[in-house]
Amino acid sequence: MAELLSIPLKKPSDVDLITPLKNLIQSRYSTADKPEDCSEAINEFSKQRSNAIWKAFEKYESSLEIIYGYYDQIVALESKIPPQELQVPFKWKDAFDKGNLFGTRMSLTITSLSFEKVCVLFNIAALQSNVAAAQSVESDEGLKLAAKLLQQSSGILSYLKSTVMLALQQDPTPDLNPDTLGALSQLMLAQAQQIFVHKAIHDNMKDVIVAKLASQCEDLYAECLKVFQRDNLKHIWDKEWIPMIAGKQAALGAVAEFYQSLVCKANKRIGEEIARLRRSSELFKASQSRSGRTFFGDLISKVDRNLNEATKDNDFIYHEIIPDVKALEPIGKAQPAKVLQVSHPMSQNFNDLFSELVPVAVHQALASYDIRKTEIVNTEITKLREATQMLNGLLASLNLPAAIEVTDNGDEVPPSILEKSNGVISLGGITELQRMITELPELLKRNQDILDETDRMLAEEKSSDDALRAQFKEKWTRTPSDNLTEMFKSNSAKYRQILNNAIEADKTVRAKFDTHKQGMELLSNGPGAIQSALPSGNGGSVGNSSAVQTLKELMEEVETIKAERVTIEEDLKNPTTDMKDTFLSALAKDGVINEAAISFENLGKTYGSLQKQVAESVEKQGPLIQKIQQAHSQFVSERGSTVGGREQMMCSLASAHDAFRDLLNNLQEGTKFYNDLTQMLVSFQNKVSDFCFARKTEKEELLKDLTQESSRTTPVQPAAPSYHSDPPKTYDATPGAPPQQAQSSGYLPYPVQSQNMPVPYGATANTPYPTYVPPPMPQGYNPYATMPYPSSYQFPQGPPGSYQNAQQAAQAPFPQQSNYGQQPGAYPPGAYPPGSYPTWR
Repeated sequence: MAELLSIPLKKPSDVDLITPLKNLIQSRYSTADKPEDCSEAINEFSKQRSNAIWKAFEKYESSLEIIYGYYDQIVALESKIPPQELQVPFKWKDAFDKGNLFGTRMSLTITSLSFEKVCVLFNIAALQSNVAAAQSVESDEGLKLAAKLLQQSSGILSYLKSTVMLALQQDPTPDLNPDTLGALSQLMLAQAQQIFVHKAIHDNMKDVIVAKLASQCEDLYAECLKVFQRDNLKHIWDKEWIPMIAGKQAALGAVAEFYQSLVCKANKRIGEEIARLRRSSELFKASQSRSGRTFFGDLISKVDRNLNEATKDNDFIYHEIIPDVKALEPIGKAQPAKVLQVSHPMSQNFNDLFSELVPVAVHQALASYDIRKTEIVNTEITKLREATQMLNGLLASLNLPAAIEVTDNGDEVPPSILEKSNGVISLGGITELQRMITELPELLKRNQDILDETDRMLAEEKSSDDALRAQFKEKWTRTPSDNLTEMFKSNSAKYRQILNNAIEADKTVRAKFDTHKQGMELLSNGPGAIQSALPSGNGGSVGNSSAVQTLKELMEEVETIKAERVTIEEDLKNPTTDMKDTFLSALAKDGVINEAAISFENLGKTYGSLQKQVAESVEKQGPLIQKIQQAHSQFVSERGSTVGGREQMMCSLASAHDAFRDLLNNLQEGTKFYNDLTQMLVSFQNKVSDFCFARKTEKEELLKDLTQESSRTTPVQPAAPSYHSDPPKTYDATPGAPPQQAQSSGYLPYPVQSQNMPVPYGATANTPYPTYVPPPMPQGYNPYATMPYPSSYQFPQGPPGSYQNAQQAAQAPFPQQSNYGQQPGAYPPGAYPPGSYPTWR
């Protein structure tokens, strides 16, 4: 046996991966067209972790493939979710924990996937050293495997040495100290070189080659010995490690001298041969003295035999002077052992469980694209609906088309009014509006309760941390709560502002309802009630006048324009372009995504013609209104007089009908607004709850360490504040009422996007419930602005993909993508250096 030193494994703790990971993915990917259902993948990932971290302690070669697969999955997942956002309290103990070192951190709990990756990578290196140590030097396959694993282990430890502090962002346990990792990397490299020595001996390579390999190995062990004996490290190692390293250094020196003596023997340099054999014998004895073990025992007898034979031959035959060994030419060096780069994937059969999730950069680009697309759609639809509402308002004020119907039918209720009444009744009438208005306070209260509970959890976590920091002062080394919760608090404030403005929106809706309540009641009660309420009149007989004919033709033109606008609106809503492949290709090609240029090129192709149709429809409305006004003036002139109170009431009924349609849209979208907000707030609350639980676990671990340390000196009873003694109050994200699609008339108070998630938009008296977009949190905009975008604002026009369009688009007032939860410099590189483990040569 090579008697290799193997690194002990870090001991993990079981954690709940399922809930925090599910909450994070649902939150981050909630704006997808069809939110990914990753429940099965998350459950499998949790099983994979449990299997990998405990299977490693069996220390078989088969265990390596299992832990490789888990590590590969971490790396793949890390590229899709920011590692610091996964609020799982990963706890790992120090690999060299002896349980009796004063002032030394023996375990560490950090809520970061990067910390989990570091610890798993350390255990991979440790397991590789254990599997290598179990190989036989008599087996060629065993030697090859041992050499490969030791070089890989050295590479992993070297990589960790340079990245661990960036990943942890705090003082590590002793095993993850960069000096410790550097020392272990050197040890693994020296042992890999030792395997090459055994391999050369096993394969009967030339003596000079074996001598060079052993001489280099002696140097590597000498470097190890210096590092391992440093004051800050020597207390970490098991007591036999330093003697073993010292013994191996001497033994490899002895091997080098022995094989170099064979080279001298072949060249008839008897004096040098004897000097090297004597030195070899001395080093073998020193090796045994230092370590209490015998290395290369089969060579010791050969050294003694060759020394006796060479001495006898020299005494009787050659009579050469025996030179001082210090004066001899140094033995050459050869080092096939290398520090191998960390590769990904490590597993030969890696299958990404989360292959459906796109990288963070692509997801952000998709979210930004959807915002831009929805902004265009909503703006164009609002232009159509605003123009239609203006047209409806004009017709209602002129009592059209009822006025020209009155001239034909005397005191009967005009067909257009009957049609409006039937439409109101078919949609539930005023009773439906009253029901929806009554539900709004309950929906509002539900959202307020969720946000209040979320704020309470954050405040309680901060109070606990502040109290313990005041008690333990500088010993309380945990990151302050304020440094971690700034984004949480910022988003909570934005949600609070959303709710405050929603309250004002409710008031606007209620005021509009009260204004038109009487007219909506008449329309809801049917033709009989309208007939009874309408004053009698004597609409003059001008049915065959030119003005009436003109107005009828114009009313047909109005209906045509309205029908065209419904079609355009549907076309605006329907186009769906899957940009995922486009953004993935851009990321693979350039390493970055120029989202603005790509998005506006695609949006120009998709919506350019529709924007032109909207502009043409709005433009031709102006001349149409002038014609209607002129024809109506002629109509009034020909009729001679107005119908007084009867016409005024019909105008009021027409306005009530339009108000009913608008209010129904507002309330349907208001209900959806509150239900969507509930889902987002529950997601936000879950995220905060995961954070608070992870901080609680971290706090308890640190508190335990400090309490144990204090017990060795002056006992201290920490007065730890209560921390979520009761489970946090949570809420069901299922909407209280199913979202309903808005009607097409009126303004667009709830711009709906394909992801069924709200987007930012301005609020006015006619658009009381502007929606918002927080993927996964509210972004930097005012979703309840008191004014909409200026009517003069135009989206970029021109040939698709033009540079000028992209430049203009970059200045458009779109909300910027959030960097929720990120801390500057908080993440280690997302992937390890490229390369693969070299095969045996």
